Amino acid sequence: MSKQPLVGILMGSDNDYEIMAETGKALKELGIPFEMKVSSAHRTPERTAAYVRTAREN
Repeated sequence: MSKQPLVGILMGSDNDYEIMAETGKALKELGIPFEMKVSSAHRTPERTAAYVRTAREN
């Protein structure tokens, strides 16, 4: 989506995509800008924590 995202969908792995794609579809239909990211809190805790810390700012 072209607007700055209002919603962040953060998934722990690519395996979550199929289910979370339905959430993205609903947000798109409602015209709500969103982004989808994969970041494992177990495998990449620093990256995941940084995303969460800055989500409100972005």
